[in-house]
Amino acid sequence: MFVYADNAATTCVSTAALNAMLPYLTNQYGNPSSLYSIGQEAREAVEQARKTVAQCIGAESREIYFTSGGSEADNQAIRSAAKAGARKGKRHLISTVFEHHAVLHTLKQLEKEGFSVTLLPVHEEGIVRLEDLEAAICEDTALVSIMFANNEIGTIQPVAEIGALCREKGIPFHTDAVQAAGHVPVDVGTMQIDMLSLSGHKFHAPKGIGALYAKRSQPLSSLIEGGGQERGKRAGTENVAGIAALAAALQESCANMEANTLKILSMREKLISALCRIPHSVLNGNMEHHMPGTINMCFEGIEGGNLLLLLDQKGICASSGSACNSGSLDPSHVLLSLGIPYEVAHGSLRLSIGEYNTPEEIDYLSREIPEAVAALRSSSPLWEAMECGQKPHLI
Repeated sequence: MFVYADNAATTCVSTAALNAMLPYLTNQYGNPSSLYSIGQEAREAVEQARKTVAQCIGAESREIYFTSGGSEADNQAIRSAAKAGARKGKRHLISTVFEHHAVLHTLKQLEKEGFSVTLLPVHEEGIVRLEDLEAAICEDTALVSIMFANNEIGTIQPVAEIGALCREKGIPFHTDAVQAAGHVPVDVGTMQIDMLSLSGHKFHAPKGIGALYAKRSQPLSSLIEGGGQERGKRAGTENVAGIAALAAALQESCANMEANTLKILSMREKLISALCRIPHSVLNGNMEHHMPGTINMCFEGIEGGNLLLLLDQKGICASSGSACNSGSLDPSHVLLSLGIPYEVAHGSLRLSIGEYNTPEEIDYLSREIPEAVAALRSSSPLWEAMECGQKPHLI
């Protein structure tokens, strides 16, 4: 059996997204900046998609800017706020220790450019505490950037409360909603979000297309110079097919969100129940405030990379953390931020299931993963030492 259980890394392109793309890959291939009819048809498609995306997140269409994905949107949001803050003499930025590297690396670069950065702890449950944020805010704070939902452990942050605090303090609030958009309700108005990043391939659009929401009053700087596309904020001929697909996929995901969530939660709970029976294992992150389909666990006495290879032989696609950091030999910075010991974090497994998964697939995962963990432990000198009492169990 083949089981794709890595939907937090990427998703398959839906039929709705594919059908939305096809006209702009075939006969309606015009450049949206051209004045003739097929160019204007492309322009109309871009603007309709902008309107659709805006409606899905409670924004205005003129507040949506299309990008190449979440990383570009994160970079543009953070750099724009930093530049705007610097003009007012504000050079302090606040984020968290377990953000996606698109945020962390941008902040690190800004530190080299003279900005100061405060990274808030997320404690053992993987959730930011409002009192920590409030204590970190100072007169020089130019931006708060806190992700909506973590890409590895799936915890959802108190976004509305963070937005309210930032609005009260007069500080722009950006959230990386790449994992959240299309899967949980997002409303930039009621949540008082000033900037938001999303990426199409996380909700069944193709890779290479994303969007940045920026409130009308929020200054936005361009990362890419050239033409006047995206109202002068993002040069380059628009990816019309990708934009149309993103809007169609997001609209479909939002329309089916309630039914999809119920289905996914049922499968997730069954799988968690099976995996938690594995001795010396731990489920990571607060499960009350959590993405529907994400499961992150650590199994003592094994290496996560070896587990992934063994599961791949069984037809199971999973990960040990962010796909963007899969080449690293170090354990996940997200897991370490929860206070998980280095040795335990090395034995992590992330499963992320979606609405296309089936109960039969969950049964298969429930059988094969415990067997794979047991097989790896049987050949592990570290596990043998712990079982013999020579080394203590950490879980």
